[in-house]
Formats: sequence, structure tokens, C-alpha cells
Amino acid sequence: MSSETPTRPEFGNVVVGVDGSPSGRTAALWAAAEADRRERHLHLVHAADTDRRALYANAETLQAVREAGRDLLTETVNAIQEDFPDLKITKELSRQEPVASLRSAAGDRGTIVVGSRGLGGFSALMLGSVGLGVAARSDVPVIVVRGDGDRPASGSVTAAVHGASDLGWLLVAAAEADARKAALRLVSVWNVLTHVGSVATMLDDLDEIARQRVRETKALADLVREFYPQLIVSHHVETATSTPGILVEATAHTDLLVMGREHRALGAGPSLGRVAHVLLHHAHCPVMIVPPAFASRFEET
Repeated sequence: MSSETPTRPEFGNVVVGVDGSPSGRTAALWAAAEADRRERHLHLVHAADTDRRALYANAETLQAVREAGRDLLTETVNAIQEDFPDLKITKELSRQEPVASLRSAAGDRGTIVVGSRGLGGFSALMLGSVGLGVAARSDVPVIVVRGDGDRPASGSVTAAVHGASDLGWLLVAAAEADARKAALRLVSVWNVLTHVGSVATMLDDLDEIARQRVRETKALADLVREFYPQLIVSHHVETATSTPGILVEATAHTDLLVMGREHRALGAGPSLGRVAHVLLHHAHCPVMIVPPAFASRFEET
């Protein structure tokens, strides 16, 4: 555990996956606006996956795949420059599969942006396998672009907090709100059903647990204000029987929802919790997932 004083996060470049789908185009335009807010570069990645295709495809097919990828990248750059003529844009035609391509391009400081659907052929799925794989395995923040792009901005970023250990990734949410000149709202859902049948069997005990959650959430809000004195920070604890339900409802009234990715028990590899899964499939706005490895850079002892 680090003994360093917590620091304000500094965002790196924005990396977005481009696959030719309508969702991918929406994600690219959203990523361009994000890079512009951060005053960072935008890096477009098209994963041609030619290393794997070479096992069964001939040279002509591989060449056609590469040319189609280059054309797609060029078309996407041209579309973005219509709205962001001064934005610095780089592009990459990767030989790897999509998840590995995006993780490699992001390095240890970038932010990965993906669409909510790809070209996998299953249009009924609410989140593509690439988006799910990147969100579960990346060591940097991942934003899955969901919702109506034409919806008026609310001027707020919502952080789905749980307890005192959330400070690291919460500072990332604060930095995002600061870049947007938006307010930050901390929402903590106290699910009473998680305590039924456990050690908290008396109503008085349940009330005290709820009050403790309120105190912890307020303490987190106070810490964020120390790092970002000019940022408007509010906090709210909601009592409910469905944590995902409350958070999905909250996404209808915010521009971005941020949450930390869970630690996998016993270090058994990357994981997305149930709440994150529901949000990535049903949220009404883009969702940012911050992994533990990235968040720990900003945590205090």
C-alpha cells in the first residue's frame, strides 16, 4: 500500500475503437468531444485482426481487409475534423484482435472509448463482446458510449459510490467533472436486502448501518472538495431493494456515470460485478469503469 499523499488525476490521450458500425461512429464522435475537453490527442484504432485471419485467409483477403480498415480510419478522421478541426488525431491499423489492440494503444494512462454495439451480427445484444471484454480486462478507464447523443446536457457527472475505499476512482470522476465544468453528484445505494438474515437482524442495527453509509458518503464528498475546491459536489444515499435499478434511473439525468471496477476475490483475474453489467447494458448515458490498478494511483493510505 502506498504512503504517498493522494494526487489529482491527470488524463492521458483518448483511444477509441472504430469498426464501421453506427455505434462505433457515435463513439468516435463522443471520444473526439472528450479529447477536446481534456485538451489531449484522439487516437483511432481499427483492429483488423490480421494475425488471426492469416491462419485461414489468403493474401488477397488480408490485403482487402487492410485496405478497408485504412479507408474506414480515413473516413472517420474526416468526419471528426468537420466538428473538431483543431483536434490532434492519430490513427492505427492494428494486426491484433480488438480488445488487445485497444489495451495496447491506451498504455497505462489513456482512456478507452467503445460503442455499445459492434458488428458481431447480434443486433439484439445491448453490449458487444468487445465493449464487455475491454471493460472487464483493461488497466485504464473504459467508457462505453450509451444513450441518446442528442439529449441535452445536464451539466452533471454521477459517481456510484459504495464506501470509504472509493476515493481513488472517485478522484477520476471528479477530474472528469472538472474537465466538463460540471457538478459532481455522489450517489450511494443502501440495499437493505443485503443485510436481511445476516448479523444485522434488528431495525435499530439497520438504521445505524444506513447512518454510517451517509457519514461515509459525506466524508468522501468532503475529501473531493479538498482536491477540487471550485467543483460543486453533492452527495445522496438512496435506500432501495435494487442497486442497479436506482443507478440506471440516475443515468437518465446525468451526462456520465462513473464507477469503480470490483476487485476479483482471491485475485482470480479481472471481473465486472453485477451492478456494472446491468449499467453497461441498460444505462441511458455513457458509463465509465475505472479499474482498481488505475484508481490505486490516487488513493491515500
